[in-house]
Amino acid sequence: MASSAPSRPEELTRLLDPVVRGAGLVLEGVAVTPAGRRRVVRVTVDLPDDEVGSVPHERVADVSRTVSTALDDAGAFGEQPYLLEVGSPGVGRPLTEPRHWRRARTRLVEVDVTGDDGTVRRTRARVVDADAGGVVLADGDGRTRLTWERLGAGAVQVEFRRPADEDDGPTGDEPEDDEPTDDEPTDDGLEDDEAGDDDGSAQDDTHDEDEGRP
Repeated sequence: MASSAPSRPEELTRLLDPVVRGAGLVLEGVAVTPAGRRRVVRVTVDLPDDEVGSVPHERVADVSRTVSTALDDAGAFGEQPYLLEVGSPGVGRPLTEPRHWRRARTRLVEVDVTGDDGTVRRTRARVVDADAGGVVLADGDGRTRLTWERLGAGAVQVEFRRPADEDDGPTGDEPEDDEPTDDEPTDDGLEDDEAGDDDGSAQDDTHDEDEGRP
Protein backbone atom coordinates (compact mmCIF):
# COMPACT_ATOMS: atom_id res chain seq x y z
CA MET A 1 0.00 0.00 0.00
CA ALA A 2 1.18 3.52 -0.78
CA SER A 3 0.51 4.68 2.78
CA SER A 4 3.07 2.19 4.12
CA ALA A 5 5.79 3.16 1.65
CA PRO A 6 8.76 4.76 3.45
CA SER A 7 9.01 8.42 2.48
CA ARG A 8 9.90 10.50 5.54
CA PRO A 9 13.59 11.13 6.36
CA GLU A 10 13.40 9.24 9.64
CA GLU A 11 11.85 6.21 7.90
CA LEU A 12 14.44 6.29 5.15
CA THR A 13 17.22 6.61 7.72
CA ARG A 14 16.05 3.46 9.50
CA LEU A 15 15.87 1.67 6.16
CA LEU A 16 19.23 2.81 4.80
CA ASP A 17 21.45 2.86 7.89
CA PRO A 18 22.14 -0.91 7.86
CA VAL A 19 22.51 -0.82 4.08
CA VAL A 20 25.20 1.87 4.21
CA ARG A 21 26.95 0.23 7.15
CA GLY A 22 27.02 -3.00 5.21
CA ALA A 23 29.00 -1.14 2.54
CA GLY A 24 31.59 -0.11 5.14
CA LEU A 25 30.41 3.52 5.34
CA VAL A 26 28.46 5.68 7.79
CA LEU A 27 25.07 7.22 7.02
CA GLU A 28 25.51 10.90 7.80
CA GLY A 29 22.00 12.00 6.88
CA VAL A 30 18.94 11.73 4.65
CA ALA A 31 17.02 14.72 3.30
CA VAL A 32 13.89 14.81 1.16
CA THR A 33 12.87 17.94 -0.77
CA PRO A 34 10.13 18.56 -3.36
CA ALA A 35 11.14 19.27 -6.97
CA GLY A 36 8.07 19.69 -9.14
CA ARG A 37 6.20 16.39 -9.36
CA ARG A 38 9.18 14.52 -7.97
CA ARG A 39 11.02 14.31 -4.68
CA VAL A 40 14.78 14.69 -4.40
CA VAL A 41 16.31 12.24 -1.91
CA ARG A 42 19.79 13.29 -0.78
CA VAL A 43 21.73 10.63 1.07
CA THR A 44 25.02 11.68 2.66
CA VAL A 45 27.60 9.02 3.53
CA ASP A 46 30.99 9.22 5.19
CA LEU A 47 33.97 7.03 6.04
CA PRO A 48 34.12 5.34 9.47
CA ASP A 49 35.72 7.26 12.34
CA ASP A 50 39.00 5.34 12.17
CA GLU A 51 39.69 6.47 8.58
CA VAL A 52 41.02 9.82 7.38
CA GLY A 53 40.78 11.47 4.01
CA SER A 54 37.91 11.62 1.55
CA VAL A 55 35.34 9.03 0.53
CA PRO A 56 36.66 7.56 -2.75
CA HIS A 57 34.45 8.21 -5.75
CA GLU A 58 34.13 4.51 -6.53
CA ARG A 59 32.79 3.81 -3.03
CA VAL A 60 30.18 6.54 -3.46
CA ALA A 61 29.17 4.97 -6.78
CA ASP A 62 28.95 1.49 -5.24
CA VAL A 63 26.86 2.53 -2.25
CA SER A 64 24.62 4.62 -4.52
CA ARG A 65 23.64 1.47 -6.41
CA THR A 66 23.06 -0.39 -3.16
CA VAL A 67 20.91 2.41 -1.73
CA SER A 68 18.92 2.62 -4.97
CA THR A 69 18.16 -1.10 -4.84
CA ALA A 70 17.12 -0.89 -1.17
CA LEU A 71 14.72 1.97 -1.89
CA ASP A 72 13.21 0.13 -4.86
CA ASP A 73 12.80 -3.10 -2.89
CA ALA A 74 11.06 -1.20 -0.06
CA GLY A 75 8.74 0.59 -2.47
CA ALA A 76 9.91 3.99 -1.27
CA PHE A 77 7.47 6.83 -2.05
CA GLY A 78 4.96 4.38 -3.47
CA GLU A 79 4.09 5.44 -7.02
CA GLN A 80 5.57 8.92 -6.68
CA PRO A 81 8.75 9.43 -8.78
CA TYR A 82 11.93 10.57 -7.06
CA LEU A 83 15.54 11.49 -7.83
CA LEU A 84 18.23 9.90 -5.68
CA GLU A 85 21.47 11.78 -4.96
CA VAL A 86 24.21 10.10 -2.95
CA GLY A 87 27.28 12.05 -1.89
CA SER A 88 29.76 12.70 0.93
CA PRO A 89 29.77 15.69 3.30
CA GLY A 90 32.56 17.80 1.81
CA VAL A 91 34.95 20.15 3.52
CA GLY A 92 32.15 22.61 4.33
CA ARG A 93 30.57 20.40 6.98
CA PRO A 94 30.89 21.99 10.45
CA LEU A 95 32.66 19.83 13.02
CA THR A 96 29.89 19.53 15.60
CA GLU A 97 30.15 15.92 16.77
CA PRO A 98 33.06 13.87 18.14
CA ARG A 99 33.03 11.62 15.05
CA HIS A 100 33.41 14.69 12.82
CA TRP A 101 36.58 15.64 14.71
CA ARG A 102 37.93 12.11 14.52
CA ARG A 103 37.39 12.18 10.76
CA ALA A 104 39.23 15.52 10.63
CA ARG A 105 42.49 14.15 12.05
CA THR A 106 45.52 15.73 10.30
CA ARG A 107 43.33 18.58 8.96
CA LEU A 108 43.80 22.30 9.65
CA VAL A 109 40.75 23.77 11.37
CA GLU A 110 39.46 27.02 12.84
CA VAL A 111 37.40 26.81 16.01
CA ASP A 112 36.22 29.06 18.84
CA VAL A 113 37.86 27.96 22.09
CA THR A 114 36.62 29.04 25.52
CA GLY A 115 39.47 29.83 27.89
CA ASP A 116 39.66 29.24 31.64
CA ASP A 117 38.49 32.83 32.21
CA GLY A 118 35.45 32.39 29.98
CA THR A 119 36.75 34.41 27.05
CA VAL A 120 36.33 32.96 23.57
CA ARG A 121 39.29 33.00 21.18
CA ARG A 122 39.29 31.97 17.52
CA THR A 123 41.99 29.31 17.13
CA ARG A 124 43.63 27.96 13.98
CA ALA A 125 45.33 24.61 14.52
CA ARG A 126 45.73 21.10 13.22
CA VAL A 127 43.71 18.18 14.61
CA VAL A 128 46.05 15.58 16.07
CA ASP A 129 43.57 13.30 17.80
CA ALA A 130 40.02 13.13 19.15
CA ASP A 131 38.43 10.80 21.68
CA ALA A 132 35.61 10.68 24.20
CA GLY A 133 37.30 13.31 26.35
CA GLY A 134 38.01 15.93 23.73
CA VAL A 135 40.42 17.01 21.00
CA VAL A 136 44.19 17.45 20.73
CA LEU A 137 45.13 20.46 18.59
CA ALA A 138 48.61 21.46 17.42
CA ASP A 139 49.80 24.93 16.42
CA GLY A 140 53.07 26.87 16.49
CA ASP A 141 53.08 26.81 20.30
CA GLY A 142 52.75 23.03 20.56
CA ARG A 143 49.92 20.64 21.35
CA THR A 144 46.89 21.44 23.48
CA ARG A 145 44.22 19.11 24.76
CA LEU A 146 40.74 20.64 24.95
CA THR A 147 37.55 19.17 26.36
CA TRP A 148 34.40 19.18 24.26
CA GLU A 149 32.81 21.80 26.51
CA ARG A 150 35.46 24.34 25.49
CA LEU A 151 35.03 23.85 21.75
CA GLY A 152 32.62 25.50 19.37
CA ALA A 153 31.86 24.18 15.90
CA GLY A 154 35.07 23.61 13.96
CA ALA A 155 35.61 24.56 10.32
CA VAL A 156 38.07 22.60 8.17
CA GLN A 157 40.39 24.82 6.12
CA VAL A 158 41.21 24.03 2.51
CA GLU A 159 44.98 23.61 2.02
CA PHE A 160 46.78 23.56 -1.30
CA ARG A 161 50.11 22.67 0.27
CA ARG A 162 51.43 21.85 3.70
CA PRO A 163 54.80 22.57 5.36
CA ALA A 164 57.18 19.61 5.14
CA ASP A 165 57.46 19.35 8.93
CA GLU A 166 53.69 18.93 9.21
CA ASP A 167 53.45 16.13 6.67
CA ASP A 168 52.37 13.49 9.18
CA GLY A 169 49.55 11.78 7.35
CA PRO A 170 46.87 12.06 4.69
CA THR A 171 46.00 15.67 4.02
CA GLY A 172 43.12 15.87 1.59
CA ASP A 173 44.87 18.92 0.15
CA GLU A 174 42.66 19.14 -2.91
CA PRO A 175 39.86 21.70 -2.66
CA GLU A 176 36.59 19.96 -1.99
CA ASP A 177 33.02 20.59 -3.07
CA ASP A 178 30.10 19.58 -0.92
CA GLU A 179 27.53 20.20 -3.62
CA PRO A 180 26.12 17.24 -5.58
CA THR A 181 26.40 17.16 -9.32
CA ASP A 182 23.96 19.28 -11.32
CA ASP A 183 24.05 16.97 -14.34
CA GLU A 184 20.69 15.54 -15.30
CA PRO A 185 20.75 11.76 -14.77
CA THR A 186 20.03 9.46 -17.67
CA ASP A 187 16.96 7.25 -17.85
CA ASP A 188 19.19 4.23 -17.37
CA GLY A 189 19.77 5.09 -13.71
CA LEU A 190 23.23 5.68 -12.26
CA GLU A 191 25.40 8.32 -13.86
CA ASP A 192 28.83 7.29 -15.14
CA ASP A 193 30.34 10.70 -14.37
CA GLU A 194 31.25 11.49 -10.80
CA ALA A 195 31.11 15.05 -9.52
CA GLY A 196 33.28 16.67 -6.86
CA ASP A 197 37.02 16.77 -6.22
CA ASP A 198 37.24 14.76 -3.03
CA ASP A 199 34.38 14.75 -0.55
CA GLY A 200 31.04 15.80 -1.91
CA SER A 201 31.10 13.47 -4.89
CA ALA A 202 27.58 12.44 -5.83
CA GLN A 203 25.72 9.87 -7.86
CA ASP A 204 22.22 10.43 -9.22
CA ASP A 205 19.54 7.89 -9.96
CA THR A 206 16.04 8.66 -11.22
CA HIS A 207 13.01 6.59 -10.35
CA ASP A 208 9.95 7.52 -12.35
CA GLU A 209 7.04 5.22 -11.62
CA ASP A 210 4.87 7.03 -14.20
CA GLU A 211 7.00 6.19 -17.24
CA GLY A 212 5.27 3.92 -19.73
CA ARG A 213 1.79 4.56 -18.35
CA PRO A 214 -1.05 5.65 -20.66
